[in-house]
Amino acid sequence: MSKFKIVGKPIPRFDARAKVTGSLKYADDFTMPGMLYGKVLRSKYAAANINSIDTTEAKQLKGVHAVLTAKDVPHNETVTRFGQSTVIGKGFEGLYRVLADKKVRFMGEAVALVAAETEEIAEQALDLIKVDYEPLPGVFDPEEAMKPDAYQVGEGDTNIIGEFGCRQGDTEKGFAESDVIIEDTYTVTFQDHAFMEPESGVGWIDDYGVLTLRVSSQVIEHFRDVADVLGLPHNKVRYIGTIMGGGFGGKEDITVESFLALLVWHTKKPVRLVYNRDETFMCHSKRHPFVMHYKVGAKKDGKLTALNAHLIGDSGGYPYLSAWVTLYATVNAAGPYVIPNVNVKAHVVLTNNTFTSANRGFGAPQPNVAYESIMDEIAHKLNIDPLEIRRLNCITTGGALSTTGQVFNTHVALPEAGEKAWEALGEPDESKEENIKIGQGLAIGLMSYGRMTFLHDTSRCYVKLESDGSALIRSGIPDLGAGQISSLCQIVSEELGVPMSRIKIYHSDTALTPLAGTTTATRQCYMSGNATLKAAREVRGRILKKAAEMLIVNQNNLDIVDENVVVTYDTAQSIPLVKVIKACEAEGMELFCEAQFNAPFTSVPDLSNMRGTTHPDFTFGAQAAEVAVDIETGKVKVTKIVTCYDIGKAINVAAVEGQMEGGSIYGMGYAMFENYELEKGAPKTLSFAEYRIPTTLDAPEVKTIVLESGGGLGPYGAKGIGEPACSIIAPAILNAIYNAVGVRIKSLPVTPEKILQGLKERAL
Repeated sequence: MSKFKIVGKPIPRFDARAKVTGSLKYADDFTMPGMLYGKVLRSKYAAANINSIDTTEAKQLKGVHAVLTAKDVPHNETVTRFGQSTVIGKGFEGLYRVLADKKVRFMGEAVALVAAETEEIAEQALDLIKVDYEPLPGVFDPEEAMKPDAYQVGEGDTNIIGEFGCRQGDTEKGFAESDVIIEDTYTVTFQDHAFMEPESGVGWIDDYGVLTLRVSSQVIEHFRDVADVLGLPHNKVRYIGTIMGGGFGGKEDITVESFLALLVWHTKKPVRLVYNRDETFMCHSKRHPFVMHYKVGAKKDGKLTALNAHLIGDSGGYPYLSAWVTLYATVNAAGPYVIPNVNVKAHVVLTNNTFTSANRGFGAPQPNVAYESIMDEIAHKLNIDPLEIRRLNCITTGGALSTTGQVFNTHVALPEAGEKAWEALGEPDESKEENIKIGQGLAIGLMSYGRMTFLHDTSRCYVKLESDGSALIRSGIPDLGAGQISSLCQIVSEELGVPMSRIKIYHSDTALTPLAGTTTATRQCYMSGNATLKAAREVRGRILKKAAEMLIVNQNNLDIVDENVVVTYDTAQSIPLVKVIKACEAEGMELFCEAQFNAPFTSVPDLSNMRGTTHPDFTFGAQAAEVAVDIETGKVKVTKIVTCYDIGKAINVAAVEGQMEGGSIYGMGYAMFENYELEKGAPKTLSFAEYRIPTTLDAPEVKTIVLESGGGLGPYGAKGIGEPACSIIAPAILNAIYNAVGVRIKSLPVTPEKILQGLKERAL
């Protein structure tokens, strides 16, 4: 029998009814009297000098209240807060520029801002701004951009903005001992976040002169960055976050916020700014394309001996989070395998493509495609079962990551996750048509949860019991739509015995809620969950101490159940929670606590050869897929997906299963459909008509297998699942295609043309 009363149950989220009925207020479902409308003028070139900008006619247009360019931005070039210039080294120039100044680096880069009384007037004003561009050649291939004589995207002397490495053993010796060697190049393309809610917000100055932004953001801590852009004290900028219609990393960077702030501050009026869909496609970050050169050796018995890898990531026009994404890719480059000899190097490079930054998985899905394809290839060469090759080589509890040597003292759910996923996939379906070939594929993997351990990560949460027995939570946690705020409520309900219906949470408001850190890096269950648990247990302890005095029993023999404090060995003895609360209040005892959880800290590693702990912990799992391939048309249909992860402990099992299902389809889109196409930096896929994402007609039923080892670092032993859920389905699908037709696809996305070309080459 479970010891939990609320945790682990599939309890509906607080926002579920509002979302279903359409009554939930998103960032753009908000208006204010006298509100202006903001618009952004964007570069029509991927690479160009800006000789001049003439805003005279635009400013004279009736109804226009502001036209701003780079010269109107007090601090136009942002810099990072953690000394990233030291960490990512030569070529670092800051995260981005608010408005392009003298030079544009990608098509769609913001050049000017307009605020007007109607959207139509704002659009007219954009057309009246005259920009004298001097087109430049640009560079669009990251390998070309690395060359010494390449066009310089920025103002430095190199396009390389990040270099990383991991080494152990002697790879030359390891390859010499190998009986089979696989050497190949794998490429993955840009992926858009394709969230349903575009970047949006409304800004105004309140009665106290505070610049207030009500925005869709994964990081309300950006209020500091916005304040720095305007040169304001941090306490003069307030972020009010909203529940989001998806983020997937695309709302981790600043989107509309700085633009809104500038327009509000200049006009002293409320301003609304919402991107349209083609603007969203053109102007927010993408998943990094990678070119990955791999060489892996193994003995006849299947044991791995050596791995060499060189990863090259495309940052696009600005650094943003590219260095950190590449660091994650480097750490993940050898996967969950024990390899005695490893040499990984990675570069991330500026180009004049659309800029890239955080996307769900943050650098792990790219190398996963390469190493899991190679594991399948080794199994094929040595005639070893694909599950067995993984069982032979995978890390187990107490083992270490082959790239960094980080030791896993928490539970490693390998190889059991692979075994369960492969078994659940079952026997292949029988094809009823001669041209349809059925295949199955497996992939296993790991993905960190929590931010890098050298970032001093913290999260705070406030929990209070009111005099009537209801509970109040204040947390700065942004909710992407994955139920982050509901999870905190379940933790408080579990600890304080208060039903979910009597818990109120205020979230993501920098003026009202203690900061909880970013909703990124699969960190919120771990970080804010632990902060909430810490605060709730402090309040619980005070209640139980007073109740023990009132019941004349040992405090350790008490529990709080259904708004009553009960004696665990004699449930007939109890006292209403509200009676204990009133007794505490009568003595002036505080029944609130603001607690801070601090992640473990390590020093910054040598980034040329990272060794030791880089992340608090990892989530381990496996995904399996079945496909049907039409050898006449090259069309591939994914017919089954099984996803199995050890999540330590499910705070809400329905939310966990939802993440696992949704992550599988997100990763399937990466493998099969999604391709943000550019031609010399010019985007060609600016709507869902051109950029295809999986629909209900494409998505198979996803079978979820939730393992609960209790071995995580989160509350009650939980691990994170948001990003791990999408990170290894792509190679599982590629392996299934190979199993079906013997064609090894080495570049994403899979297309009928690639299948047919592979079949043609195989027949030669």
